[in-house]
Amino acid sequence: MTAGVVDLRVEHLDRAVGISEATPRLSWRVIGAPQGAVVAAYEIEVARDQGAALRTRVESRESVLVRWPVAALRPRERAAVRVRVWFADGQSSSWSQVTNVERGLAAADWAVDFVSPSPAAPTDGPRPAHLLRTEFDMPAGVRRVRAHVAAHGVYDLEVNGSPADDSVLAPGWSSFQHRLRSQTFELDGLVQAGRNVLGVWLADGWYRGRLGFNGGLWDVYGADVAVMVQLEVQHADGRLELVPLRWRTTPSPITATGLYEGESHDARRHPHGWAEAGFDDGRWSPVAVLPRGDFTAAIEGPTGPPVRIVDELMPTRIERRPNGALRLDFGQNISGRVRITATAPRGHEVTIRHAEVLEDDELCLRPLRTASSVDSYTFAGDGQEIWAPRFTLHGFRYAEIEGWPADQAPEVIAQVVHSDMRRVGWFSSSNPLLDRFHENVVWSMRDNFVDLPTDCPQRDERLGWTGDIQAFAPAAAYLHESTGVLRSWLRDLAAEQREFGSVRNFHPWLECGFPADPAAGWGDAAVIVPWTIYERTGDRELLSEQLPSMMAWVDQVDVLARGTGLWNDSFQLGDWLDPQAPPDRPGDSATDAHLVATAYHAHTAALTARACDVLGYDAAAHRYTVIAKRARKAFNDEFVSPSGRVVSDTVTALSLAICFDLLATADQRAVAGTRLAELVREGDHLIATGFIGTPLVCDALVATGSIDTAYHLLLQTHCPSWLFPVTMGATTVWERWDSMLPDGSINPGEMTSFNHYALGAVADFLHRMVAGLSPATPGYRRVRVAPVLGGGLTHASTSHLSPYGLIKTAWTRTGSRLRLEVALPIGVEADVQVPGADRAVRVGWGTHTFDAVCRPAEDDPARPRLWNVHSPEDRSEMAEQGVVA
Repeated sequence: MTAGVVDLRVEHLDRAVGISEATPRLSWRVIGAPQGAVVAAYEIEVARDQGAALRTRVESRESVLVRWPVAALRPRERAAVRVRVWFADGQSSSWSQVTNVERGLAAADWAVDFVSPSPAAPTDGPRPAHLLRTEFDMPAGVRRVRAHVAAHGVYDLEVNGSPADDSVLAPGWSSFQHRLRSQTFELDGLVQAGRNVLGVWLADGWYRGRLGFNGGLWDVYGADVAVMVQLEVQHADGRLELVPLRWRTTPSPITATGLYEGESHDARRHPHGWAEAGFDDGRWSPVAVLPRGDFTAAIEGPTGPPVRIVDELMPTRIERRPNGALRLDFGQNISGRVRITATAPRGHEVTIRHAEVLEDDELCLRPLRTASSVDSYTFAGDGQEIWAPRFTLHGFRYAEIEGWPADQAPEVIAQVVHSDMRRVGWFSSSNPLLDRFHENVVWSMRDNFVDLPTDCPQRDERLGWTGDIQAFAPAAAYLHESTGVLRSWLRDLAAEQREFGSVRNFHPWLECGFPADPAAGWGDAAVIVPWTIYERTGDRELLSEQLPSMMAWVDQVDVLARGTGLWNDSFQLGDWLDPQAPPDRPGDSATDAHLVATAYHAHTAALTARACDVLGYDAAAHRYTVIAKRARKAFNDEFVSPSGRVVSDTVTALSLAICFDLLATADQRAVAGTRLAELVREGDHLIATGFIGTPLVCDALVATGSIDTAYHLLLQTHCPSWLFPVTMGATTVWERWDSMLPDGSINPGEMTSFNHYALGAVADFLHRMVAGLSPATPGYRRVRVAPVLGGGLTHASTSHLSPYGLIKTAWTRTGSRLRLEVALPIGVEADVQVPGADRAVRVGWGTHTFDAVCRPAEDDPARPRLWNVHSPEDRSEMAEQGVVA
């Protein structure tokens, strides 16, 4: 037998060093087993720091988020783990590769204080970055060397002049007053016996730099910028030694840096050899010591991947502008930075400006608002120099460089920067515009998952908006392994919810002029995001961790609704960015905002009831079921006529009523479905929804039988539509349906971004309905395959690297014939609903092929009617019609 175990992971991490979990869960995939093999047991071997390896065999087919099989890891303890599985016939797979698991420090283990080069913030404005260095002696023959680091600001760690790892903008952004995230660096291969140096680049980042809109705020979390580095050595005999560090500091060559502002670097000021032993730092300054006890935030290990440079793009076009500047088009709107390679005289300066789009053949900078996004580099004159900004980030497709050396060809690349999530979902179809749109959704997700889910990567905002991610969470979970990033963000949400007594409209929260009032569809992220992650991963622990937050939100809204279920007398954002809203008033939706509020109250109360049921809290499940029923009744009493007409006669209102199952009778649902299709057709199949209605409208149409209308809406190319931006050359999803107008001019509204993922939430419909793959049980243990054909598409396919392995579905229509192919990994079953069949067929792992023959199209040739060639009844009808299977 050639079966093997691969992709052994710890929690939701690829690298499990410095984690906080004492009993981390394990997941793996089985490959190479022969058709029909059945997993009967797994065996886990754990080799700890001391003692013999322990093997634990469990009679179970489970392979996802499996419980830690031995005693809890102690702080700093490392274990080597491998897994194999046993089959029902008594044979075993090969062992997996070893995965190392290392717990970080517990709270009581931190024994050093923060050190700061700048304990008091200077005046507002882009501030310089700092260098810190310390030398220490390392004895020979040590077993392990670790640096545990936490920071106020963003930092890079160097060891003897080399980067300690490849992460950037560490430690990212969290609600710093509640949570600091630490990083553990394995320095074994970077230090040597004798004299060594630790060097730190340190800047404001999210901790002290400008954040928010309307001018933004400085020093949100504190006036200091500081780092805490605990260097520990474990000797061969197991003895642990804390290495004392004496830090010195000086201003760095980065003379000014800000996330919104950009970065200025003067290479003439670079102290060569500063992070190497023997450098004379006698003219450097001592650091200020900030006692650790003065800060109350909990220090946690990582839950998700770090931010990294994940891709590099060459320019697709370079032109010399009339003013002598170089304009570069990288062909893709990204979150990242530009790296240059050039030779120039000492003191020569180049300046780089960034923009997402052009207007009148110039960089369109107005959508950046006050985020200047300008980088500059002053050459040292020491030969070829390679530079990219270190502590800033831009959203851009175009860059203009002023001052490029006239005698040199441009050597410039764009570095794509975001959380290093692995891609797990794909889609393709016979419609090139639809495929490009799907890739635009993927890029917008990548560009907006820079440590937490943000709205946009370019302007003076870049905040963790709750409404955006609650709409997009199903697509996010399908496209990338995003659980670790979202878990961290949900912890911020819950911590700030406890402090403020409510979920805010973005987290981490800033008092930057936006209303703090709870709003439906935004605060509901507290419920929808953890429930979605549970559905897609099966992670009950995450659901349990977030359940208090879920319950608190629903309880709060129940109070705001005065126990009636009708939430109708408070601030709401409603169907934000309804295309009918004026550019300067994006909240002026045609849909009653309190209808939206009541609908979401019913929906998230029902989801919370289901979460309580999953976790075994029967009394709580009953309580939230009652709240959900009360809100559902209030929705019907207030917003639905006896005939079934929804009073707020809009596409969004009807889609909410249908998708959230808020209508009291089947007749009312039918009336709502008929009216929804009428509105879409009367609107010439143009989009009439904002952030709330857009993720739901296609599902609502299909659920009530209007498949052709759903496809016509989906594939519309006129403005407003999903595909209009694609026809205009978009490479990401826009914030507004008309961020760029048909004549190429830019929307005059203040809120005009070309890189938001929210309106791309329909990608989930492409996966579930067009290609036909959705989870039937949490974590994809069983899936539903039920493609909905239409739109003139001749093929569609999707694949998803589920927790159990790669699942693929693909259908192809050739003339009158339809073929559906389904590939399942071991451990997964599927209920396959062949188009045209009366019932689903359950199949196990392996590859399965289903065929059907199209009946003559009587109404709309875009949607075939099918005979299932595997059905005796259909074969009989085909014979009567003279059709050959």
